[in-house]
Amino acid sequence: MSQEIVVLVTAGSEDEARNIAKIIVQKGLVACVNIIPKIQSVFTWDGAVTEEQESLLIAKTTMKAFEKLESAIKTLHSYSVPEIIALPIHAGSLEYLSWVRETVNTKEA
Repeated sequence: MSQEIVVLVTAGSEDEARNIAKIIVQKGLVACVNIIPKIQSVFTWDGAVTEEQESLLIAKTTMKAFEKLESAIKTLHSYSVPEIIALPIHAGSLEYLSWVRETVNTKEA
């Protein structure tokens, strides 16, 4: 298993997703963020089943950067409990994974 991870984050709007993505890329906390602008989420919140349209961020980074990335997302996010889920990358293009490692600013992370 590699040290690179994929982090999933939902946001309440495409504008919020874009803002978060730009800042975490500029800070060197992630190498890349893909934004899927319109997803339908169904979840339980405050004891009720809720449906919301959200945007999904798919960020590529390293485990070493995760703690600072999580903190930055919580600061930037409008939700009191944002979804921040890290998934391990079990395999991938060696060139791509190397680029992720080299791009994430380990001094910031």
